[in-house]
Amino acid sequence: MTDALFPDLKNASVFITGGGAGIGANLTEGFLRQGARVAFVGCSDAAAFVDEMEAATGNRPLFLQCDITDIPTLKQRIAEATEAHGPVTTLVNNAANDQRHTTLEVDEDFWDWSQAINLKAYFFACQAVIEGMRKAGHGSIINFSSISYMMGNAGYPAYTTANSGINGMTRSLAREFGPDNIRVNALAPGWVLTDKQMDKWATPEGLAAHMERMCLKEHLKPEDIVGPVLFLASKTSRAMTGQAMVVDGGVVVTG
Repeated sequence: MTDALFPDLKNASVFITGGGAGIGANLTEGFLRQGARVAFVGCSDAAAFVDEMEAATGNRPLFLQCDITDIPTLKQRIAEATEAHGPVTTLVNNAANDQRHTTLEVDEDFWDWSQAINLKAYFFACQAVIEGMRKAGHGSIINFSSISYMMGNAGYPAYTTANSGINGMTRSLAREFGPDNIRVNALAPGWVLTDKQMDKWATPEGLAAHMERMCLKEHLKPEDIVGPVLFLASKTSRAMTGQAMVVDGGVVVTG
């Protein structure tokens, strides 16, 4: 967890998708430690996590259960967070699903599901917070992407397609809503070794091959993503919008 403090995030109204597990849980804790008012959604019950966060930070998050592919419910949850904490001024579109698949096995139902969870929900969450950000006079939207599409990775083509789409969407929204002082940026992590990744897809061979591509010879942990997100949420990055920030230990080396 970062030791950096961002005073403008104190009492900020923050909404995080998938904020109860993996990288999202670390983001929730990171914002709570800044004194922000955090609401988050997830499919699974997070009551124990909410209690844990209050005990650890002295700041209780608001959990709202939601499948983000259910757009009307997602919009309703954002409205509930706004009612509880004021207009959302930081939106973190973090929830995603990188289920492995091959091109030839994809049918229309799987394709639609993958785009719904990895791209469509992002767009409509952005849409839902815009008016509140306009009223507040500012806002920061952070859309999680991935370096997977930059690397041209095989093994999950529907997912990489959505990731690339997130980048395009981010740039277009940044252009459209910049005059409203709303910033929209993407964050592209490398391979972050969450419990899910370790359980499902990390093999000794795969980890070793990925390490070979990294400039910094240390695998990423969920807490490595917290500082960059807080930076993009805060006024410290006030002149940044329409950008894709890569946090991957130096795999793709953009520029």
